[in-house]
Amino acid sequence: MDKKGIIESLKKAREVSKKRNFNQTFDLIINLKDLNFKNPEEQVDVFTTLPHDRGKKVKVCALVGPELKEEAKSSVDHTIEAEEFVKYANNKKELKKLASQYDFFIAQANIMANIAKTFGRVFGPRNRMPNPKAGCVVPPKSNLKPLYEKLQKTIRMAAKTQPLIQVNVGKEDMKDEDLADNILSLYNTLIHHLPKEHNNVASVLVKTTMGKPVRVQQ
Repeated sequence: MDKKGIIESLKKAREVSKKRNFNQTFDLIINLKDLNFKNPEEQVDVFTTLPHDRGKKVKVCALVGPELKEEAKSSVDHTIEAEEFVKYANNKKELKKLASQYDFFIAQANIMANIAKTFGRVFGPRNRMPNPKAGCVVPPKSNLKPLYEKLQKTIRMAAKTQPLIQVNVGKEDMKDEDLADNILSLYNTLIHHLPKEHNNVASVLVKTTMGKPVRVQQ
């Protein structure tokens, strides 16, 4: 797959998409093949950092003890201190609301057991638990600002039960060159996590939110 071919596909996706009164999202769709998801080694669960942000703010919440309280409050969008966990412990409605409000959760490592006990049953199935693969489990003395900025460009690609990955790569008002950079970065990261690399990819498509998918030449 090359950048020129991706740009051509993006232009075509714009052509077949009716103009809407909102800034549509561009999605990348990758259909996989010849993978045995019963084998954990063939499941896909990858975090990667894009060259460009996706044209939307990524909201981050920190779950911390007293050591990281001030750092978190000055660095992320919302902070929940360990002493506040009790009000979420048996409140499934609030936990669901919290999980839907934020894209990533950062956890202070030495209180991870408490975090798992309080938030895990709701956050786990929604892929919102703080994940070490994304750098979201941190020591009690950490500088959170660089992590927050990195998460603005971080994306997760996952395929554990179905051979399909669909992720947001940017917005309609972004340059095709920047969208293509994001797509190429995601694709190159993904194939290095597939047992047969390119041979595990059945097809690659791009589409706007309301538009028709357009195939990208591999």
